[in-house]
Amino acid sequence: MARLFGTDGVRGLANSDLTPELVLKVAASAARVLARPGDGARRPVAVVGRDPRASGEMLQAAVCAGLAAAGVDVMQVGVLPTPGVAFLVGDLDADLGVMISASHNPMPDNGIKFFTSGGHKLSDALEDEIEAGLDSAAERPTGAAVGRVYDVADAHDRYVAHLLAATPNRLDGLKVVVDCANGAAWATAPRAYREAGAEVIAMHALPDGVNINEACGSTHLDDLRAAVLREGADLGIAHDGDADRCLAVDAAGEVVDGDQIMAVLALAMRDAGELTEDSFVVTVMSNLGLHVAMRDLGVKLRTTAVGDRYVLEELRATGLALGGEQSGHVLLPGHATTGDGLLTAIRLMARVADTGKPLAELAAAMTKMPQVLVNVRVADKAAVAASPEVSAAVVEVETELGDTGRVLLRPSGTEQLVRVMVEAPTQEAAQGAADRLAAVVATAS
Repeated sequence: MARLFGTDGVRGLANSDLTPELVLKVAASAARVLARPGDGARRPVAVVGRDPRASGEMLQAAVCAGLAAAGVDVMQVGVLPTPGVAFLVGDLDADLGVMISASHNPMPDNGIKFFTSGGHKLSDALEDEIEAGLDSAAERPTGAAVGRVYDVADAHDRYVAHLLAATPNRLDGLKVVVDCANGAAWATAPRAYREAGAEVIAMHALPDGVNINEACGSTHLDDLRAAVLREGADLGIAHDGDADRCLAVDAAGEVVDGDQIMAVLALAMRDAGELTEDSFVVTVMSNLGLHVAMRDLGVKLRTTAVGDRYVLEELRATGLALGGEQSGHVLLPGHATTGDGLLTAIRLMARVADTGKPLAELAAAMTKMPQVLVNVRVADKAAVAASPEVSAAVVEVETELGDTGRVLLRPSGTEQLVRVMVEAPTQEAAQGAADRLAAVVATAS
């Protein structure tokens, strides 16, 4: 049987794969595992938030029912970014948190992710314990012991205040366009940036329950690029559906990805004495150009597997102050327990405002190496990735590239795909090598 939890919570087609019945059971089991009702004198408390997709209303009701049925009081915070929910778990001294969102996925999907006390993501062991307890016959509380459900009126105020407290300097004089993806950040992102001093033009900030991520946000940047040019803005910020990440656009409409954002933040933090050991954490997908640039500037990189959870594990193990992914998941553990797209954006804009340099100049600290990614559908991803023919082809390309490029071949974590990534000095060389390797992978399948 397939594991219920994926790389970031439980996701699926809402009301088909992810039904209210399943969500109720998962929430009740999570309450028993994370809140341990009855272990102390205080009644356990959970924070519950969601993004604006229509199915979130239905699934929030199921989550609240499951938690209350397990004897947990629920504090509903409404539509709020995932990192806002994580922050409020700690700020409100709750035992756990639940975010109902499928992030950048299409509107029909939805998901639930959990946070432990303090607002931290769950370990694999805790997820497995929750899954094992789905059909538990645990005794249910009755009468006054049943959990209650409340609304938190100042949830947005608390989260925005937290963001402003993490802003090193004012954003006065900056003009920014923010694409809210018709998602969870539609209200908080424009407000936080305005209160920090920026002139803000908000777009895709009218969620109706069905338009989340629809040709907008961090996975569809054309609208934002055009708006930045049209408005004569200094930069643009794009969030995904639950706003745990962001990408940027400079004044010329050029995309500034997560690697470039981390380069800018790393140098800002080093200047401020905040970059622990002059090091930060990236995944194997980060561009070779980032490695080269940081090495030349005396900054060291630690590399993990793909996934922000692995970045976070390395940050916890090493005590480093910055990590993230090329996709725009950036982690600043000194200020947040999880990736926070609004925090990332506000720190990036603060660097622009503080230096007086345009974003394009700051992002030029690194030169991106041409990178090509080809996804090859196969019957058995693990067998193909381990085949001698594929291994020999990888060695051949790596030998040809030498120090001027690199190859990464890995099975997808969620689909029967093998991902072939090649970086080379030119786009043509990268594409040619990637196509050659993809052909070998397809034949091996």
